[in-house]
Amino acid sequence: MDTEGRLQRYRDADCWPTEEALAAMLDNQQSAFVAVRNALPALGHAVQAAAARLREAGRLICVGAGASGRLAVQDGVELHPTFGWPPERLVCLLAGGDAAVVRSVEGAEDDAAAGRGDMTGLAPVPTDVVVSVAASGATAFTRAAQSAARAAGALTIAMANNPTAPLLAEGEIAVLLHTGPEFLAGSTRMTAGTAQKIALNLFSTQLMTELGRVYQGLMVNVVPANAKLVDRSQRIVQAITGCGREQATAAWERVGQDIKLAVLLLDGLDPREAAIRLQDAHGDLRRARIAQADHR
Repeated sequence: MDTEGRLQRYRDADCWPTEEALAAMLDNQQSAFVAVRNALPALGHAVQAAAARLREAGRLICVGAGASGRLAVQDGVELHPTFGWPPERLVCLLAGGDAAVVRSVEGAEDDAAAGRGDMTGLAPVPTDVVVSVAASGATAFTRAAQSAARAAGALTIAMANNPTAPLLAEGEIAVLLHTGPEFLAGSTRMTAGTAQKIALNLFSTQLMTELGRVYQGLMVNVVPANAKLVDRSQRIVQAITGCGREQATAAWERVGQDIKLAVLLLDGLDPREAAIRLQDAHGDLRRARIAQADHR
């Protein structure tokens, strides 16, 4: 198993000067970027397949154990504040339950029955998308959860760091992040984890983009949950329309603090027309603005 291998050149690193050891660790992290670069075709396929399932309905279900699972959870929970992804359409299955987010639950990753039961309890359907992450790709909990989801017809996307990982073979779409042995033998929270974090960031951001939640490089579904995000929302309306701050704020407030509707309002639509136009475009502001321009 590649991720469990030992790199002889680092065997005496515990005796090296601190800065030299840190530099060597950093150098070994470069393989994470290479691994993700090589995985881009598979990631692209995964994004397109996921977007096709999630465009109208369905849930994004993240599955994992240990460090891999916590990375998946971390990425998933950012989708609501950043992209307005509905909380009810996100599920995170972590071996050991919610407690395992902050404290390791030993043995939980080996519990295939729990993985199968947790997934079955969600009653997955074909519109759901399951992203399973495991460095080894052999984790019993994660494999069992993925198998139950695939049997129910959900789209299964597997991410692992070993070429021979069973998880990859058992998923519908396999994303191999081949990082090889670690600086610290077997510690896959390092390079393997870095590759997983990058891949999950890319996957989720492009998925939200293809679902119409990004426009002109701006987060047009951002949830204004604090003062910083209120300010950002209003500045986004300004940036898209070119209007002044007071005008942007007034439009944004008038339509319930919705950036997309505020933009359409400033394009000349009334609130009802804007809502209809956006609904017809399935929430995609670009399509809604094109349709409005064509209508003129």
